[in-house]
Amino acid sequence: MSGALRIPDELTWLRGMAGGPQWLAELPDGLAACAARWSLRVGAPFGYAFASLVVPADLPDGTRAVLKLQFPDAESEHEATALRRWNGDGAVRLLAHDPGRRALLVERCCPGTPLHALPLDDALDVVVGLLPRLWVPAGRPYTSLADAVAGWATNLPVAWERNGRPYERRLVDLALDLLTGLAGSQGEQVLVNQDLHAANVLRAEREPWLVIDPKPLVGEREFAVVPMVRGTELGHSAAAVRRRLDRLSAELGLDRERVRDWTIGQTMAWSIAGDKIFHDHVEVVRWLLNEG
Repeated sequence: MSGALRIPDELTWLRGMAGGPQWLAELPDGLAACAARWSLRVGAPFGYAFASLVVPADLPDGTRAVLKLQFPDAESEHEATALRRWNGDGAVRLLAHDPGRRALLVERCCPGTPLHALPLDDALDVVVGLLPRLWVPAGRPYTSLADAVAGWATNLPVAWERNGRPYERRLVDLALDLLTGLAGSQGEQVLVNQDLHAANVLRAEREPWLVIDPKPLVGEREFAVVPMVRGTELGHSAAAVRRRLDRLSAELGLDRERVRDWTIGQTMAWSIAGDKIFHDHVEVVRWLLNEG
């Protein structure tokens, strides 16, 4: 890539996060160092990433890859470990990793069409086929879902106050109650991905569809479908949310009530990032609270 690095607009929100301005300022040097280390020819950044700089990269032997420099948040800390654990079974392969720079070199999905290009039910068919392959036994070093819940329970009320109480307090209290009860009553613990939405499953060559960008935790299966239920990519309406909830719960053998409650809890916990309010998240919660 020639010329100065242009930071994608999708990353500018990180200027409001602790450590964000420094990370953004250091990206050009980090990209250059990774390109030199792995002898990469890199292209212009992709525009779909919100917490990483992601660029296409070609290895000297012609292998097409993706270079990813992560913002050092807790959710993505063990992405490389999860990709190694899956070893290409339903997810992209990890080709190289620089832990110090939070840099990953991964298999490139070609043509890379996102799952949300499919009609809703066709996309859900893909998810039902993929998820059981990703639910493998896991322990350390991954963060447990219970520990993640403890962090969300601490952070959500603080963020809600700091941002001027952008929605009613009852939604905060409900989320905290649900999350606490769910965390202490989980079923079998497996590797789950707390950010598996329909833009993070791409059309590929080695397999028809592959998962990218995991944010792994160890928790029960019911939690793993939350991003698909909540995500706007497959339609943002009460009917679409309930369709995803119903089909994924039934066809994956999950407890629908627990999936619903996890969706309410985590969606509220992720409804504020820095000074940004995700109003679509709040809408999803309202729809799920008004079922029937």
